[in-house]
Amino acid sequence: MLERSDKHLPKDMRASINKAYRAREVTLVNELIKTATLLPEQVMAVKNFATGLVEKVRAERKKSTGIDSFLTEYALSSDEGIALMCLAEALLRVPDNATIDSLIKDKLATADWKSHRGQSDSFFVNATTWALMLTGKVLTPKRADSLLSKALLKVLNRSGEGVVRKAVEKAMRIMSKQFVMGRTISEASLRAKKKEAIGYRYSYDMLGEAALTKIDAARYFTAYSNAIEVIGKHAETSKSVYQRPGISIKLSALHPRYQEAQRERVLEELPHKLLALAQAARKYDIALTIDAEESERLDLSLDIIEKVFSNDSLDGWQGFGIAVQSYQKRAFFLLDWIAALARKHYRRIMVRLIKGAYWDSEIKKTQMQGLIDYPVFTRKVFTDVSFQACAKKILTMTDAIYPQFATHNAYSAAMILTLVGDYRDFEFQCLHGMGNELYEQIVPANQLGIPCRIYAPVGSHEDLLPYLVRRLLENGANSSFVNRIVDEKAPISSLVEDPVAKATSLLNKPNANIVLPDALFMPERLNSRGFDFSDRETVQQLKLTYEKMDFSHWQAKPLLANKAETAVEHSVTSPQDRNKPIGCLAEATIDDVQTALTSAKEAYMAWNNKPVEERANCLVKIADLLEENKALLMAMLCKEAGKTWNDSLSEVREAIDFCRYYAAIAIDLMAKPKRLQGYTGELNELSLHGRGIALCISPWNFPLAIFTGQVVAALVTGNCVIAKPAEQTPLIAATAVKLMYEAGIPKQVLQLLPGSGEVIGSALVNDLRIKAILFTGSNQTADIINQTLATRGGEIIPFIAETGGQNAMIVDSSALLEQVVVDAINSAFGSAGQRCSALRVLYVQEEVYPRLIELLKGTMAELQLGDPQWLSTDIGPVIDQDALQVLKDHVNAMQQQYEIIYQCELPEACENGYFMPPTVIAIDSITALKKEIFGPVLHVVRYKRKELDKVIHDINSTGYGLTLGIHSRINQQVEYIRKRIHAGNCYVNRNMIGAVVGLQPFGGEGLSGTGPKAGGPYYLLRLCHERTYTVDTTAAGGNASLMSLPES
Repeated sequence: MLERSDKHLPKDMRASINKAYRAREVTLVNELIKTATLLPEQVMAVKNFATGLVEKVRAERKKSTGIDSFLTEYALSSDEGIALMCLAEALLRVPDNATIDSLIKDKLATADWKSHRGQSDSFFVNATTWALMLTGKVLTPKRADSLLSKALLKVLNRSGEGVVRKAVEKAMRIMSKQFVMGRTISEASLRAKKKEAIGYRYSYDMLGEAALTKIDAARYFTAYSNAIEVIGKHAETSKSVYQRPGISIKLSALHPRYQEAQRERVLEELPHKLLALAQAARKYDIALTIDAEESERLDLSLDIIEKVFSNDSLDGWQGFGIAVQSYQKRAFFLLDWIAALARKHYRRIMVRLIKGAYWDSEIKKTQMQGLIDYPVFTRKVFTDVSFQACAKKILTMTDAIYPQFATHNAYSAAMILTLVGDYRDFEFQCLHGMGNELYEQIVPANQLGIPCRIYAPVGSHEDLLPYLVRRLLENGANSSFVNRIVDEKAPISSLVEDPVAKATSLLNKPNANIVLPDALFMPERLNSRGFDFSDRETVQQLKLTYEKMDFSHWQAKPLLANKAETAVEHSVTSPQDRNKPIGCLAEATIDDVQTALTSAKEAYMAWNNKPVEERANCLVKIADLLEENKALLMAMLCKEAGKTWNDSLSEVREAIDFCRYYAAIAIDLMAKPKRLQGYTGELNELSLHGRGIALCISPWNFPLAIFTGQVVAALVTGNCVIAKPAEQTPLIAATAVKLMYEAGIPKQVLQLLPGSGEVIGSALVNDLRIKAILFTGSNQTADIINQTLATRGGEIIPFIAETGGQNAMIVDSSALLEQVVVDAINSAFGSAGQRCSALRVLYVQEEVYPRLIELLKGTMAELQLGDPQWLSTDIGPVIDQDALQVLKDHVNAMQQQYEIIYQCELPEACENGYFMPPTVIAIDSITALKKEIFGPVLHVVRYKRKELDKVIHDINSTGYGLTLGIHSRINQQVEYIRKRIHAGNCYVNRNMIGAVVGLQPFGGEGLSGTGPKAGGPYYLLRLCHERTYTVDTTAAGGNASLMSLPES
């Protein structure tokens, strides 16, 4: 009997959950093993039980529908398996035949289907293999080496590609049907009757990914509501809520901004929708389960769940359910909170215990964000231990929890059945189309008579696709039990191993393939550390740090080896509030320029002669100090440059990465001369040395990262540096230089001269003591510098220029439009569009243009504009009034000839800052733009597939060559485009900003820059002199080394 507990849930329960979020894996698994461990006789019983299950599954496999066998034959470790996955993901949503034909050729023509012929006992698999093999031969003329293939080629030539297209489309639809219960809830309910009669139950999932727009969210809400009505009206009234069908709900489908950064808005809007659905489910006494999603959403979901579950209108209803992912480190502790919530309100909660379906993305995201540890286990066996520990814990909480064990694993099923004994108030769960043979031994009355609820997706193929691929990825991977249970080559003993015993043997053996994010680039360097903005404690600490900062102490002035001339100070204001001073600036004078040059020339020889290891060590210390002062630097980037939390953090991390990367590269290049192989009796060595004084001119759009990258690159190669920061962002530069001094860089070696380009910059560029210039900024300024260097006389010096770009993204009709929209918005409007890599022109194939524009407008309507000091802000201000006016003038001019598709609304709170609303303009070609527009303005072009070569020509005709984005599922199309467009950085099926040091060296060609690429292996070479050293080693006598060679 469930007893009501105290009114309020203990706060330490949430604290325990949060503590485990990114806990050390070894420590946590050690604790879980204590609960998960079975008695020796239980382990033996489970193994024997599981062995019997596996043997029967294998015996029954020939009678199966074929999906399990299909996944075995076409595992995702094979090229053919990957080809099928890509084809299934894209084919059914492509609207035009020409693109469908290209997609089929791309995925099927090069695969080795012959090697799979006759390898399976399943007719389904062999029939599919023959079809794919024949299709492959039809599409590959070079392989037409048999009478059959020649005959097929004739058929193709006679009938056209439509024959192949229809056959493959039909095959994909049949394959899709294996995973989807029905196109509508009525169709799915009707199809369920047969299995319900045997003892199966159903939980229906209205297929679809996260909502991007209000329209999406409203559509999903309506679909859920209608589904509840249909399910409820057809449910047998004589059955309990546990026996009736239910529905599964994704919270991300109910709100377009379901994320921690938008917590206040989400908690205001989303619970009402969920409560309405729960009340509808309660009306019919059917189950409603909240699906588990990405780990970063868990904390927010618990707030929503508690708020809804606590509503009095749900009293007496036992159908509320929560999915718990055992691959999450928090799962074991989450169960305590769920049980406490149930006891508080005197009603049980259904708990669907699953392994988890987002593992690969959780790992990648954590690595990219540089977080302290993973939210999920890095070994499958550790997840198995967690599942076992959670299962045992749930079985001690049956007063508060109705257990639902979701697994296709025979060992896990046998473990549950061994633990429960005669207890029957629970159920298994499985995915529709999978694990049929396993549960046929458990569910029917003539077997064990234990119910299994089938998680049954419902929806059209457009909504199905992302789900289908996730199922293929999750269950088709070689490590998956579903794959191995029907693989005769896998010994049964390997399928029924005790996870506790295996995990114990691996505890002190870290997964070498998945190192901690810190060590991702080791042994070369440490990865920069990020902040987890989904962790409320982290966010709260950052907010407190921001609030305590005294902006009045922020100051920029010339930082010289000798005392600078006294200059008049003036205030620096914030771009989000022109009326708010955030510090003061004293600009350098012409006398300061001469002082700096004199000091730098005097210090050069000593600095250049220091061992490179010492210089590199200074860079490592700079990186460490930047890391320690990350919150301060983020606040400065926010206040002085108008950067959001995410953009500020990314910039600090980039600066840190520059330091560590260049330190490592410098040691590799300069630690010892390179011995050049040649003829005997002579020594030939090549060594690298500094050039002298380097001038670093950095921009305002990356006032820390690019500033730091330029400076440390010049320093580590043995040069002295005079840094001239952007006029708009001197405070950040001054703070960075002070940290560099603290790290051990002598003041004579690095000096800062804030001031105007016309005065300070010009004086420095014209001085013959400057031996290298590193510049990032506009083409106009780069031209002036280049002309000055050509006319000033003296030696020809290196000039590294990084300038702008007229950057395009090409989207064909095979692309996933939801992903395109997210990537396009991030690329065009991130950092308020003030990145040289930002997307300026989006080319969209005409067949998908209307849908993409609809999604783009709806998603833009959800963007939050405002003061970047708030985590919820998506887009902040542009840098100053001049920049704002240029953007406004451009939009005004364009609307005289072209359509303004959409422009975001500016909140009243933006009136004191330099805010430009994100704007989308439809144009006919990139050639309509006569200059780079540096801000949140995106131009969209509709193109015909047959016009692709013209699109490529027009993009190249701009003369720029910085970044390019391509969204396509057709590899041959991607290759065709990237080999023809001149771009320094090409990004495929992702956004096109945020180049990572050492991974995506950044820089363009043509009007976009001179190279070499920043953050790449060749950048430092441009800052060095090369010197060859040759010695005749026989000058004092014979060739001793030659004469002493042994006989061979």
